[in-house]
Amino acid sequence: MSEFFTLFISGGPVGMILITLLFIGLFFAAWKAPAWIKEIGIAALVVGIFWTLLGWLQIADFISAHDDVAKNIVAGGIKVSLVPVLYGLIVYFVSLIIRVIQKPRI
Repeated sequence: MSEFFTLFISGGPVGMILITLLFIGLFFAAWKAPAWIKEIGIAALVVGIFWTLLGWLQIADFISAHDDVAKNIVAGGIKVSLVPVLYGLIVYFVSLIIRVIQKPRI
């Protein structure tokens, strides 16, 4: 549980909370508004991509501000910035599974 919390915080609390709220909304939509499942999954993926791009922007700012940056610092920054997009992909994948389960049978 500690590793999950560490990844959650390192991925950027605001973006990760937004994706988590979309994840919760996904289950609410599956119960009350099935037509919104696809849009919520895509929104989670877009928020994850946006938050990742913001992380890469911070990495570029850090590199441009410092003359000599070690490779392990850059690699750590890239690793941390990829957490939100992975979380968004997980939420999107769950939305696809829910849509398949809720499809009417032929």
